[in-house]
Amino acid sequence: MSGAHFAFTDRWGGVSAAPYEELNLGGAVGDDPEAVRTNRELAAKSLGLDPARVVWMNQVHGDDVAEVEGPWVTGPPPEVDALVTAARGLALAVLTADCVPVLLADPVAGVVAAAHAGRPGLVKGIVPAAVDAMRSLGADPARIVVRTGPAVCGRCYEVPETMRAEVAAVEPTAHAETSWGTPAVDVGAGVHAQLARLGVRDREQSPVCTRESTDHFSYRRDRTTGRLAGYVWLD
Repeated sequence: MSGAHFAFTDRWGGVSAAPYEELNLGGAVGDDPEAVRTNRELAAKSLGLDPARVVWMNQVHGDDVAEVEGPWVTGPPPEVDALVTAARGLALAVLTADCVPVLLADPVAGVVAAAHAGRPGLVKGIVPAAVDAMRSLGADPARIVVRTGPAVCGRCYEVPETMRAEVAAVEPTAHAETSWGTPAVDVGAGVHAQLARLGVRDREQSPVCTRESTDHFSYRRDRTTGRLAGYVWLD
């Protein structure tokens, strides 16, 4: 898509030590803050980005969206699970380690968004909220391009039956079963179903399951581990 850029990291190429090796980009998981800062610089520069022009958020599994015009200059990032901007050259970042990183762009309107969609966010509607925020800045769902990154798949995301029923009551397409025959939730399927209902047609989903891939961080597999990042920006 002309002018729009999407990128997802794996766990390699950074400086963090075990159990965060190597490219941990999460600042709230117990890793050395200096290592995280170095990793964020390395990741940004590998994408041709200025590390100072990457905007992060304090993700809390909610449904709040923040509109930004630049990086946070005072205090910590706010507690939100999606960012939206009309500022070209400003990269929005989302951290994950099993949740679905959702990157959205309407290059015609010059609007991008990044959303963190875990099971709670799927139920609360963080992705529709992000699309609504983009529309308020002039985006058209028919033009929005979406890429979702590596995340735990429905065959691996085991949950209690009551939890599966609660999620499926809100988003039936998220109803799943593990490869070993127990109740599961497919957050990625749910996210893409929500996007389809909103009229977003240009969508691609990563085939990578974080729990299955040793090249990616997975909280469900390892508990104490690093965080991957997804980045979206416009030229």
